[in-house]
Amino acid sequence: MTVHEDMRKPFETADCANYGVLKANAKNNRNNPTEAESCLWHHLSKDELGVRFRRQYVIDNFIVDFVCLKKKLIIEIDGGYHFEEDQQLSDEARTSILEKLGFRVIRFTNEEVLFDIETTISKIKNIIS
Repeated sequence: MTVHEDMRKPFETADCANYGVLKANAKNNRNNPTEAESCLWHHLSKDELGVRFRRQYVIDNFIVDFVCLKKKLIIEIDGGYHFEEDQQLSDEARTSILEKLGFRVIRFTNEEVLFDIETTISKIKNIIS
């Protein structure tokens, strides 16, 4: 184990060769959010749910849209390409790996977040309570 691995946070388990790239991509994603990500972050960042969320966070070899480390909850927002068969298989594999790491993964579509944010927030509240 390298010194770099020892210094990482518990959920930042990405391969050291990939970690720097993932971290840079996560920062870029935070600086260039989608409309749905901005909408959901507006609610999650206000602490109205009583727990802290992080956005575009590195977990294992993935960048997750939102995570509450305390509740081990990951929230993903799926755009239109997530309905393609290859992407659905990739999403299922990704979810499986994250669940093996002890996280619960919930997914919302862009439309759910943008057009029914109250229901989206209500679903998240029910899961974390």
